[in-house]
Amino acid sequence: MKVLMFGWEFPPFISGGLGVASHGIAKGLINNGIEVTFVIPTKRKQELIPDINIRLLAADEVALSSGFVRATKEVESLSAEIEEKLLPLSPYYTSISSREMIEHFFGRVESVYPKRSTILDFAGNYGNDLFLEVGKYSIIGKYLGATDDFDIIHSHDWVTFPAGVEAKKVSGKPLVVHIHATEFDRSGENINQWVYDTERYGMENADRIITVSYYTRNIIINRYGIHPDKVDVVHNAVDKEAHRKKLGIEKPLKEKIVLFLGRVTMQKGPDYFLEAANVVLEKLKNVRFVMAGSGDMLPRMINRAAELKITDKFHFTGFLRGLEVERIYTMSDLYVMPSVSEPFGISAFEALLYDVPIIISKRAGVAEVLKDAMMVDFWDVQRLADRIIALLSDEKLALDMVARCKAEIQNIGWNNAGDKIKAVYQSLLQ
Repeated sequence: MKVLMFGWEFPPFISGGLGVASHGIAKGLINNGIEVTFVIPTKRKQELIPDINIRLLAADEVALSSGFVRATKEVESLSAEIEEKLLPLSPYYTSISSREMIEHFFGRVESVYPKRSTILDFAGNYGNDLFLEVGKYSIIGKYLGATDDFDIIHSHDWVTFPAGVEAKKVSGKPLVVHIHATEFDRSGENINQWVYDTERYGMENADRIITVSYYTRNIIINRYGIHPDKVDVVHNAVDKEAHRKKLGIEKPLKEKIVLFLGRVTMQKGPDYFLEAANVVLEKLKNVRFVMAGSGDMLPRMINRAAELKITDKFHFTGFLRGLEVERIYTMSDLYVMPSVSEPFGISAFEALLYDVPIIISKRAGVAEVLKDAMMVDFWDVQRLADRIIALLSDEKLALDMVARCKAEIQNIGWNNAGDKIKAVYQSLLQ
């Protein structure tokens, strides 16, 4: 069986759990006998060779025929309605006015399509050109749908849904869309209507929908009007082999280290982590807090730490990747995930593999698997602070919790996830 898979991220260049999950899912499918073509917007010059037998295809390396170059008119048609639909994608980058984005869009439409070019250029990130990039990527989806050899189409998250739908339209092959996060997770009730409409468009045109948790499945059913029979749940996993090596890093400080690792955005609850840190620091002196990540709330968090006068005990690392992530896990004594809305939360698995105790939000999909983890309501700063103090002060409590949680994930892996996804494919091909 061959799958044409569309994804916006692939290691080593990722912005969060989407890239990690995309890699894990592809690896799990390949280990279950599936041939995977994974289409990313662009391969950066320093892109590493994947550690799996995958056909990794960059959209900006696909040579289009003249007929498909003319298909760029489909992207240009967005300009007629963009003013009423386009709002800044604050979960992905810092704020910019709608008018500036609209003007930028119109300028880019003309410049990216030289009339004789058969190659479309992609930045492959979540920058100011994201809407335009999604449109261009859908043209690649249409082209590959008409020319490539595959049995099924699989699209990861909304940025790739139009590409998946276009591939389905021209090929007649079944489409699976994989929901790693929804616009309600990223933006709360202040959603970007264009993103929501794109998500719903993908779901309605899909033959089957996979969500990473029952938490997300309920959102899909209740907020997008999707029939429950169409939605399957396949929990994320973790690559145990990739995280088994102990780096032997000595802590530079004697204090306990409490870690927040993730995008510094509303969805991830960094403000609750910071406020809880302030409460803890009033009672414990031998502790430091680390916020590792970047995002639109980072400047506000830095200013708030200064207001609270805790900058000597609260540190910001910026975005980490690869070995840097492994180092910070190795140095940490506690991992906190206070997400406001977390479809899954692979980082909780990762922390446990480094024997780091965890506190997770009750509104996280990973809580469906880690039933022995310490959980809190994201908004309950006092309870979060109390739990942090308890785990830092009671070594036996922390060790017991880690042992129980590691037992819960003993049989969870990407091969298992791949087997479940393969079963979804097979049901569509019968």
